[in-house]
Amino acid sequence: MVAGTASGVGKTTVATGLMAALRGRGITVASAKVGPDFVDPGYHSLATGRPGRNLDAWMCGSEAVAPLAARAMSGAGVLVVEGVMGLYDGAADDGSTASTAHVASLLEAPVILVVDASSMSGSVAALVHGYATFDPAVRVTGVILNRVGSEGHEAMLREALEPLDVAVLGALRRDESLSWRERHLGLVPVAEQREELGRSLDRLGNVVDASCDLDAVMRLAASAPERRVARVGEPRASGRARMAVASGPAFSFVYPDNLEALEAAGAELMDFDPLTEASLPAGCTALYAGGGFPEVFAEPLAANRPLLDDVRRRVAGGLVTWAECGGLLWLSRSLDEHIMAGVIDAEATMTDRLTLGYRRARVCDNNPVAPEGAELRGHEFHYSDTSPSGKALAVRSRFEEGFGGFASSTLLASYLHLHLGTVPELAERYVAAASSR
Repeated sequence: MVAGTASGVGKTTVATGLMAALRGRGITVASAKVGPDFVDPGYHSLATGRPGRNLDAWMCGSEAVAPLAARAMSGAGVLVVEGVMGLYDGAADDGSTASTAHVASLLEAPVILVVDASSMSGSVAALVHGYATFDPAVRVTGVILNRVGSEGHEAMLREALEPLDVAVLGALRRDESLSWRERHLGLVPVAEQREELGRSLDRLGNVVDASCDLDAVMRLAASAPERRVARVGEPRASGRARMAVASGPAFSFVYPDNLEALEAAGAELMDFDPLTEASLPAGCTALYAGGGFPEVFAEPLAANRPLLDDVRRRVAGGLVTWAECGGLLWLSRSLDEHIMAGVIDAEATMTDRLTLGYRRARVCDNNPVAPEGAELRGHEFHYSDTSPSGKALAVRSRFEEGFGGFASSTLLASYLHLHLGTVPELAERYVAAASSR
């Protein structure tokens, strides 16, 4: 587990750099991100060459974290998990579940603590001591110092940390060229910047290899106890369906576990790029449009009228459809001034307000994903609103509640992102609905 003392200390840089460096030494590296985030797993996948996974104790349940980690680890020599926010920060409705510390304790994973050392010397010992001793269930056994100013600065930091039972595994110099994540986050999708990011990650991997003791990192990983875990969330075949899956630069926010669950339930997944293809894949009986960056690509999405017309016609004809967040915007009448598919009788607008967080949702209208009355757990992350907002789901967060989303017997479209890693019945229901068409 790669954790930070707070957000912004460089844990994504360190975690992704470790992945790239270990892969550069010929090790097969698996990755995961604590929490529901889609962006960082995209960076991880570029560094490892494998799908980036998520370990979310709130959405999936504490008992599922180790089995999901085992699934992520399959066929790899090491699993590097990147934490979220600071080590002990929780974003769930009880304030602590799903923190990095919580997930680390569920995995019994040793923790590498990333410290922004740019403005401290001796105080680093008090900081690391506090994080290492705060919770006995969390085993902080290594530290990587980030944004170190000079050789002399590094020497002072190492001397201060010497009395602690926490190994200094590396020190990265202050270097603006390593702030690659800040240049990309939230601006354009990973899929649109693979070549540039690939060069940045190659350089980052080389810097981490030269600045960190990778042999010690691997010994630390090997100190994790062996775990035997039960399989969870594996759907049974519920039918056969040909499922069109929106992909490409505009629709990259889909959990790999969701796609695997749908396949296990009997779906044949047929990727298509809404930016370039003139129609849905031939013979498809269902459509899955996840999240992503439709606002960045609103103009070319709207310009692809043949596809939008085909989607509107097919959905009106009963094509079983599931859309999350970005998919909701694409199916709406319009996104700002751009005319979209018109499947959903709503107008979408971009705002400067971020809607973010875990959500509990009660299904108000029967739909192909979940029956009326079902209780769902998911999350939202968007800078947009729809008018009307819809009433398919009664949604509540830690601080407020309301309604949102659109549903029918063949459609569910909302801002709610669901993780199917431990709810096989949702995948089974969706594939069964598509099989009956």
